[in-house]
Amino acid sequence: TLPCLPGARPCIPKDFGHGSLVCVCNATYCDTLDPLLLPAPGSYVKYESSKAGKRLERSEGRFQRSLHTPGLLLTLNISTLYQHVKGFGGSLSDAAAMNILKLSQPAQDNLLRSYFSESGIEYNLIRVPMACSDFSVRPYSYDDVPDDYELKHFRLADEDVKMKV
Repeated sequence: TLPCLPGARPCIPKDFGHGSLVCVCNATYCDTLDPLLLPAPGSYVKYESSKAGKRLERSEGRFQRSLHTPGLLLTLNISTLYQHVKGFGGSLSDAAAMNILKLSQPAQDNLLRSYFSESGIEYNLIRVPMACSDFSVRPYSYDDVPDDYELKHFRLADEDVKMKV
């Protein structure tokens, strides 16, 4: 495991009991990562989190040509490409938006920077649920008028306009 690299800010753990740790991110502090760099050919970089307290702990390793130890075997065939990865991200539900909006502006800035910036985890995609989901404060849809196939009564809900658009 590598030490905290220059520029990276370590996690300040906060214990919520029952083995539930989170990293503090508020108006004055949020942990960060160094910008991601591609490893040398034949090498990999791993970021690991665990209940034992690891929070995006960085380590490096080298791929082996043959298996020398028993256990899990991961075989990479770099000559075959099955799919293209467009990016990584998460969901912005009503509940997430409500909690983010309850933070002070500096805390919101730190939180969003920790998700989307080069000093964070560099999300580049967000999924927004269509209408309500199980993380909404009330059930709603965009058009409750029967047989409105042309969607003449389609309207975004207040939650969408105020929190997600």
